[in-house]
Amino acid sequence: MGEGGSDGAVATVILVEGESDRLAVETLAARLGVDLAAGRASVVSMGGVNNLRSHLAALALEPVRPRAVGLFDLPEAAHVRRAVEEAGLGPADGDLESLGFFACDPDLEGELIRALGSARVEELLAQHGELARFRGFQQQPAWRAESTEAQLRRFMGTHAGRKARFAPIFVDSLESRRIPAPMASLLAAAVDGG
Repeated sequence: MGEGGSDGAVATVILVEGESDRLAVETLAARLGVDLAAGRASVVSMGGVNNLRSHLAALALEPVRPRAVGLFDLPEAAHVRRAVEEAGLGPADGDLESLGFFACDPDLEGELIRALGSARVEELLAQHGELARFRGFQQQPAWRAESTEAQLRRFMGTHAGRKARFAPIFVDSLESRRIPAPMASLLAAAVDGG
């Protein structure tokens, strides 16, 4: 499923829902000096959490089964539990974190926006030419009464590629003490073996 280490074998596969998650995890690893290749870890975008079962099944067919860890959106916890149990990685009623699967509340964008703060996210949107679009989005009747944080979360998903574009920007802009716990825990589990 990828390459890492001197023998080319991947010891740990980091399963994430989408491309923005992959970019965020890889950016955070680089920022923290975590060498995923040296740790024989590879980040794989599954193209949606519904593909978790098939990815875990494919890993089980490898000659030497890599360890799987992952990052997912909190509302998908029940689906992740079932997939992890079906793959024989642990009981469905067990603690997903102890199995290497970490939930973002409610999703990665929510974690990053909360960690940065709405004002800082708006500054980053301004720096990258998106603030005027966000201001227009805020005026839509369905979103006027929502919190700025909720508006920002939804805005990130209104244009193809926006999440992937901003994920590395948001991660690079985080204060070290504000790195979301699920992301930090995921990297630790991936390279330290949990």
